[in-house]
Amino acid sequence: MEPNNACTMHSHCIEMSMEVHQVVPPPHKSTLQKLQGRLKETFFPDDPLRQFKGQPLKRKLILGAQYVFPILQWGPKYNLKLFKSDLVSGLTIASLAIPQGISYAKLASLPPIVGLYSSFVPPLVYAVLGSSKDLAVGPVSIASLVMGSMLRQEVSPTADPILFLQLAFTSTLFAGLFQASLGILRLGFIIDFLSKAILIGFMAGAAIIVSLQQLKSLLGITHFTNQMGLIPVMTSVFHNIHEWSWQTILMGICFLVLLLLARHVSIKKPKLFWVSAGAPLMSVIISTLLVFAIKAQNHGISAIGKLQQGINPPSWNMLLFHGSHLGLVMKTGLITGILSLTEGIAVGRTFAALKNYKVDGNKEMMAIGFMNVVGSFTSCYVTTGAFSRSAVNNNAGAKTAVSNVVMSVTVMVTLLFLMPLFQYTPNVVLGAIIVTAVIGLIDLPAACNIWKIDKFDFVVMLTAFLGVLFISVQGGLALAVGLSTFKILLQITRPKTVMLGKIPGTDIYRNLDQYKEAVRIPGFLILSIEAPINFANITYLNERTLRWIEEEEEDNIKEQLSLRFLVLEMSAVSAVDTSGISLFKELKATLEKKGVELVLVNPLAEVIEKLKKADEANDFIRADNLFLTVGEAVASLSSAMKGQSSTITEGTHTIVSHN
Repeated sequence: MEPNNACTMHSHCIEMSMEVHQVVPPPHKSTLQKLQGRLKETFFPDDPLRQFKGQPLKRKLILGAQYVFPILQWGPKYNLKLFKSDLVSGLTIASLAIPQGISYAKLASLPPIVGLYSSFVPPLVYAVLGSSKDLAVGPVSIASLVMGSMLRQEVSPTADPILFLQLAFTSTLFAGLFQASLGILRLGFIIDFLSKAILIGFMAGAAIIVSLQQLKSLLGITHFTNQMGLIPVMTSVFHNIHEWSWQTILMGICFLVLLLLARHVSIKKPKLFWVSAGAPLMSVIISTLLVFAIKAQNHGISAIGKLQQGINPPSWNMLLFHGSHLGLVMKTGLITGILSLTEGIAVGRTFAALKNYKVDGNKEMMAIGFMNVVGSFTSCYVTTGAFSRSAVNNNAGAKTAVSNVVMSVTVMVTLLFLMPLFQYTPNVVLGAIIVTAVIGLIDLPAACNIWKIDKFDFVVMLTAFLGVLFISVQGGLALAVGLSTFKILLQITRPKTVMLGKIPGTDIYRNLDQYKEAVRIPGFLILSIEAPINFANITYLNERTLRWIEEEEEDNIKEQLSLRFLVLEMSAVSAVDTSGISLFKELKATLEKKGVELVLVNPLAEVIEKLKKADEANDFIRADNLFLTVGEAVASLSSAMKGQSSTITEGTHTIVSHN
């Protein structure tokens, strides 16, 4: 082969191996199209309207009705076989809902009958609007605790029971309006600020506070603190030792052991779920008969007393929208609304995942919200899907939301005909039922797992836990949310940047700290920015990048090398704002003074689009300084460096030979 041909082929081979792919901007879209795309991804990530595409008008109307009322989707297919399963599960959860309803109402400092009202109307509303097959609706311990503690700060339930009841119903209305608004406006991501770590810590703290509050009933104390903190409660317990009743304590211990034993049996053998489900009602029946038989109320054991008979009376005339308490009911509604919504959606999604069906979070928010709005008009307080009741519902074989209807009808029968039977039910048994129910909220394995995975999350969890115990329920929650928000702000304002090196024998570039075999490329400083670039982090990124450059220059002086290129790998930079563009301008100006070129690798669609627009006016990023991969950037720039070096060398030889 002739030398000239050999050289030509060799050059062609080098060009083929050095092929560089260009970075191209995204296809042009109008501002309106971009805005529509952004809004859709923000508020409609699940794209609920896709089922309507290409459908005739009649079909669209049917699908729309089914979307708003899920009962229209499964109702026509309902049959006797499904009803048999729902009947068993409905009766089973009713046996749990009746004693829990009475107990949780007392926990919220409301009349016990309100707990049963709240187990009658809301489940009927949810059965029509809800999308979960397993969610069992009713009052829950956490929302009851928070509502009671917040309202008691301004109004005494004993001194002014009517006003307290008005505030509870109005708070429920605001909770429902807030929940429904989140669903309608597709703002469900707001409740995501309650992370798993916060919820685990908060639930555990609240469970302990709820349990300690039951010492009033379990010890038979008459004068007890209205405060929720650990120290006031324990102080109240030991300051009133003279009020302790040994008869009450004995009965409390017996029924607490019975309930805990039933719970243990059901945990160990899930097929025996009915043992723990039926234990509360059995405890109520046995204790009521015992109190009636031995006239225990004459021996220091307090009973509920006479309860009103009949179904829910209307309460829209009791809603309060004026006066000094409006701020209180709005705040109470907001906090109880968020907590009950979080619990309800978490429970619904948990069982949906187990049974492999989908629960729409925004539809659930609307269903729970409208359920509480209707509840506020019918003498109910805040309700949601309770975990303990839903677990029993699932284990009992519930197939559809009809199990809620069966439970509701059972509660209605109780309200109409069986209320006189609860007159002698001792308060100590209701306290034992609450303690048994909330113990399940303390999740030690999950806490240990958080400690192993993320120490900062563990601190957040601990903050929520200790805040609830020593400050207040809402104070602990606010502290934990604040700490989590601070963590997010830290991640935004202090994004991670790492130095990349080449893994020998490949064209792959990875973090030098993570991959010890990776090596640095002489003349190149290759950095990866792993976050969006915006006004909140440009100062940090600028300072951190300049420090990387200074450290690199110090190393190069020792090795008698010079830094020629700063390569920024931008695959993880999903967005950039106008402040972020100014960062590149400042970096480029600083680097030019040092004789270093700025090179960008794989800027994403939004980033390259904004860079191009800024470049039209300023011409600060050249096309030959944009690359698709780090490998192509290094190969191309190294080749250019060698070309320049050989040109300078040839020029020097020419001058020398000429002289």
